[in-house]
Amino acid sequence: MKINIPGLHDSDKFHWQTKFERADPKNFIRVTQENWDEPDCNTWINQIELELKDFNHSELILIGHSIGCMAIVKWFEKFGHIIKGALLVAPSDSERDGYPSYISGFVPIPIFKMPFPTIVVASKNDHVTEIVRSKEFAHNWGSELVMLENAGHIEPKSGFGDWEYGLELINRLEYNTTNTT
Repeated sequence: MKINIPGLHDSDKFHWQTKFERADPKNFIRVTQENWDEPDCNTWINQIELELKDFNHSELILIGHSIGCMAIVKWFEKFGHIIKGALLVAPSDSERDGYPSYISGFVPIPIFKMPFPTIVVASKNDHVTEIVRSKEFAHNWGSELVMLENAGHIEPKSGFGDWEYGLELINRLEYNTTNTT
């Protein structure tokens, strides 16, 4: 099962996460948050835990976007469930100077290697996270790093509504064909 963990404001109908769910509703579901506009880490990760409690964690692939990526990492840090893998797309740098105060609790960013396959997808011109930080996240978490050119924040306004390559990356996790850095 593939579980979408959207970021700030949820993923709208044009977002690749939503399109994955609509194309394959039996295999893609979304964790829903009570407050998408003021993410609170503890609330979000507790909601992830609640919604995933009846699943076999070892069969799950979590798919995060932006602060949703940090929610996945912080969820693992708190609950320690080993999953099949995680696709972490455009992780939001919640430690950067000037980060919005209405997004709270996602610090410090964990720096340990994840005990399951992970892929960090980053863009060289992401306005949310500097590329050097995306590289640090991938290194610290033991993730394969996939670099995209001029992909912005890897969202619809950057041209990422339909995203076939994202599905390919999920399949790599599904069949455990990832490389580690």
